[in-house]
Amino acid sequence: MVSLRDLSYRVKVPLALSAVIVVVSAILAALLGAQIYADARRDLLTNAESLGRTLSRALTPAMLRDDTWQAYETIVASLAGDATDGNGRRSITVLDADGNVYASSDPSRFPMLSPAAQVLGAAAEQLLSGRDEKSPIVVEDRTGNAILVAVPIVADDGARLGSVVLSYSQDVFLPRFFATVERVVISTLVALAVLVPIGWLFGRRMAAPLVGLAGAMTRVGEAPPTELARGLYRSGDEIGQLGTRFEHMLVELEGKQRLEREIVTADRLAAIGRLTAGIAHEINNPLAGMLTAIDTARKHGEPDPISASTLSLVERGLQQIRHSVSALLVEARFEARALTPQDVEDVRTLLEPESTTRQQTLLWESHLDRAVPLPSTPIRQILINLILNAIQAAGMGGTVTCRIKADDAQMSFEVCNDGRSIPAELMDHLFEPFSSGSEGGSGLGLWVTYQIVEQLRGTIRVKSGPPETEFAVALPLGAAA
Repeated sequence: MVSLRDLSYRVKVPLALSAVIVVVSAILAALLGAQIYADARRDLLTNAESLGRTLSRALTPAMLRDDTWQAYETIVASLAGDATDGNGRRSITVLDADGNVYASSDPSRFPMLSPAAQVLGAAAEQLLSGRDEKSPIVVEDRTGNAILVAVPIVADDGARLGSVVLSYSQDVFLPRFFATVERVVISTLVALAVLVPIGWLFGRRMAAPLVGLAGAMTRVGEAPPTELARGLYRSGDEIGQLGTRFEHMLVELEGKQRLEREIVTADRLAAIGRLTAGIAHEINNPLAGMLTAIDTARKHGEPDPISASTLSLVERGLQQIRHSVSALLVEARFEARALTPQDVEDVRTLLEPESTTRQQTLLWESHLDRAVPLPSTPIRQILINLILNAIQAAGMGGTVTCRIKADDAQMSFEVCNDGRSIPAELMDHLFEPFSSGSEGGSGLGLWVTYQIVEQLRGTIRVKSGPPETEFAVALPLGAAA
């Protein structure tokens, strides 16, 4: 069974708001009901005291003359037209100065000359104890479930003649009370029917930012940071500040992951570089000896045609091996001549025929208008390698773009093509030997390019995806000085 604390905030917050609305409505309804009950009781006592004073004045002449019948007619007349009296909900009793019944609207319950203690029960003691009082006395008879209001009957000379006691059943005002409470309950239910859905809706809207933030946190490591930060709630409140800090954390996490990938790639490439350089040096020694032996055999012997053909075939193979091995031996011993705008144009002149053969469009944007303090040969090698790869990747009728610019701090160039994107599984191994993403290539061109850029203390980055693939190189000026 799911506990309340384990529920989602998209349920907790609306549920809490709805519960608060229901509780507050119930409390208000209860307070209003209690107020209605108090008002009804107060109105009853006020009317009873007013009627008692009126009867007190009207009964004074009859009691002075000891006219019991007139007293009886007076109190009965005051109840004329009250339908509740027939149900015993209200009665009037006149007591004499000795506390005996003088007259009553209900003689069967309150016989004449009966002691008040006999007919009024425990409430009589409280009424009789206040016989000397000149103001009305209110007594609640819990045994008889009645409210008694005693008003003194005083002669003009101040003599106490007795008192008139008005008896009301406790439920005399209940019909009015229940009718009012019914209206209050109906109004409360209508208000709840409107407020609870509104509270639920606002509760869900209040919880939505926190739920979205929690969902984004649970997907850290499963989705790209840019996707996680896309739907975050942004504001100046606490949840908005939390979302902002989470977004900053995503940015730092992405930078950390990128740095880790770069470090891993750099370490792997450095290890591969050391390995290939060692292998290349080991291969070059016997390779030079074999090429020398072939040259000696040609100079000092007269091989038959088959042997001559075989020697030529072996020599071409050995030369191919020599070129491949030479590509692995990139060293930071560059010529001192600075790169000029003409060197860049020479690269364009060299590669345009290859692009034309494939019916491609070569867009050339060179903003280099002066010599820059970078070695010309390796820079041309970088450009040739990247542009040749772009030409091969663009295919027939494609477009290759080269942008070159330099400022006081660095030289940068971008080579783009609109061919097929590089598969994601090749991106992390793009600059390793024999792992090229271009068609028909060995991968040594990108390997050599990476080695040159590293030795010149520059950076190279790759972006591949529709609509184009872009290689961007940035080299600090004077890197090889």
